[in-house]
Amino acid sequence: QVQLVESGGGSVQAGGSLRLSCGASGSIFRVGTMGWYRQAPGKRRELVASISSGGVANYGDSVKGRFTIDRDNAKNTVSMQMDNLKPEDTAVYYCNAYFAVSILSSVNSYWGQGTQVTVSS
Repeated sequence: QVQLVESGGGSVQAGGSLRLSCGASGSIFRVGTMGWYRQAPGKRRELVASISSGGVANYGDSVKGRFTIDRDNAKNTVSMQMDNLKPEDTAVYYCNAYFAVSILSSVNSYWGQGTQVTVSS
């Protein structure tokens, strides 16, 4: 069974930086798009950044120029460097990835358990 495990959340002051990492464990045949979403209290979960298996990155408008996503296909990991953090970045951040667990299986979406990021002003 595939599991995603996140690390790197925490508390930081505005203007600071954090780096989130997410690793996949289990039997994985093929990895598709990987990314990060976030959900603040009372708000919908939103896309922060995603990166295709070929390395094409996509960012939400609010984080462009401040966040950078990257991945290691050999290790099935995705990371995100978050710079110049703002209080409005405060949320639970979730890792998301699309995997096929065998040559016969379809690609499914998997989620991590979430990691809290808190930015104080």
